[in-house]
Order: sequence, then C-alpha cells, then structure tokens
Amino acid sequence: MKLDENSGGVITLKEAQDLVSAFQTKNPDEKKAFFVGGNHLKAILNQERCIGIRVYNAYDGTNKTNTIVWIGVDENGNDIKDGVIVDKSAICPPVCSLVNLLD
Repeated sequence: MKLDENSGGVITLKEAQDLVSAFQTKNPDEKKAFFVGGNHLKAILNQERCIGIRVYNAYDGTNKTNTIVWIGVDENGNDIKDGVIVDKSAICPPVCSLVNLLD
C-alpha cells in the first residue's frame, strides 16, 4: 500500500464507538486513550518531507505503563528518525474527557 497525505479514512461516530468498545471489551485493563497537544502534532507535520504521522504502541518502564510514540513519516513511507518524535502523552485514565462519546 502506497502511503500519502490521504491514507486512512474518516469514519462515523458510531463506527468509532464500536471500535473503541470492542477494544475495551477485549482489553479491560488497558489504557483507554492518549492525548498529545496540537502544537506537537503540528511540529511533526510541519517537517520537510512529512506526509503524515505514524503512532507506535510503546511501554514506559519508568512509570510501568503503556504509552504512545508519535513520529513523522516521509513520502516513501519511512519514519523521519532525525526529526520531531513525541511521547509523554496525557493518559486516560486518569486524564479523561468529562464528556467522552467514545467510552
């Protein structure tokens, strides 16, 4: 599959709810969500050659919790290893939305 700026697809709220619900049912002890601020995402996307963001599942051994690593991807589908890489997401729980339509 060739990656480009249009890879992925928009889904409905109902589809999102079904996907999230299925994950939470199968993995009741996993973190529900990860948040990273828009400025960090913009910093990744504004890099030269960046066409999108890849999200890696990761593990923080210091805090003993699952986390997410965000990295830019170039036009060849390769991670931009010499650019902006983001971690330190706000994890839910405990940092959750008061009104969460996907929970």
